[in-house]
Amino acid sequence: MRRTLPSTQALACFEAAARHESYTRAAQELSLTQSAVSRQITALEDFLGVPLFRRTRHGVALTPAGTHYARQIGPRLQALERDTLDVMAHQGHGGALALAAVPTFATRWLIPRLPQFAALHPEIVVHIETRTRPFLFADTGFDAALYAGTPEQVANWPGTQAQWLMHEDVVPVCSPRLLELAAQRGLGRAYQGVAAEVLAQLPLLQQSTRPYGWRQWFEAMGVEAPQALDGPRYELFSMLAVAAAHGLGVALMPPLLIEAELARGELVVACQRHLRGERSYYLISPAQAQPPVLAAFAQWLQAMAEPAPAADPS
Repeated sequence: MRRTLPSTQALACFEAAARHESYTRAAQELSLTQSAVSRQITALEDFLGVPLFRRTRHGVALTPAGTHYARQIGPRLQALERDTLDVMAHQGHGGALALAAVPTFATRWLIPRLPQFAALHPEIVVHIETRTRPFLFADTGFDAALYAGTPEQVANWPGTQAQWLMHEDVVPVCSPRLLELAAQRGLGRAYQGVAAEVLAQLPLLQQSTRPYGWRQWFEAMGVEAPQALDGPRYELFSMLAVAAAHGLGVALMPPLLIEAELARGELVVACQRHLRGERSYYLISPAQAQPPVLAAFAQWLQAMAEPAPAADPS
């Protein structure tokens, strides 16, 4: 069956003219004449049977249909160009992986480990964009997603398969200076952490997407904490980490997301009492056989997610 598709040249001319609302600037961008751009857009309008531009005193302006079509065409042309460049760059070897990911996990856990993947698979390039909620893979150009959610959320993501990676355990962390101030008040010993009861007296940093995190933590510790819901709220774990490092309070953080801060001593564990969160991290992909590029990435990712073996005490 023959596809109902206009020429890519006409689409490129239309997309550029729509962005600039100018045939002249579109022609300059595409290294064409203004009349050539005009002919391509006229041919596209004839093909569609719909006017995309209207003449104004100052040039051209998009019609409502043109505005809608431009919003649809722009991202698709960008994806087509990206895929074309990927094929050209790899010359038939390896390929590219388009990955959607929750931002803090991608920035703080995945990207620092990607050089290891690149060393094992130099023929594969990984593209990453931010997504925090489930989506339909058929409506995007993504091959897979790194997702933080509950088992129920994962099970209700239609048309997908899930590869469990790790739990999202959380632990209280803060700046060393905050523990020093607590010690000066007789609330604990600096650099050695404090009891769960003491944390209830310190400023708490809240995460807006997990508003009951501290209350759940104190309940699990069997500690009364009337101020468990109080304190400034931040949306992302990365924001919490920065706020805690600057001494604004104590944050509940997955240690896997603050490895660098813990190593540099910018953050310390305020209380050695972990809590298993409701969420875990998953690699989500369409419910079909994985292409070789994704299969290689999934295998490597699973190996990275496995906990390091404990040291031999002997």
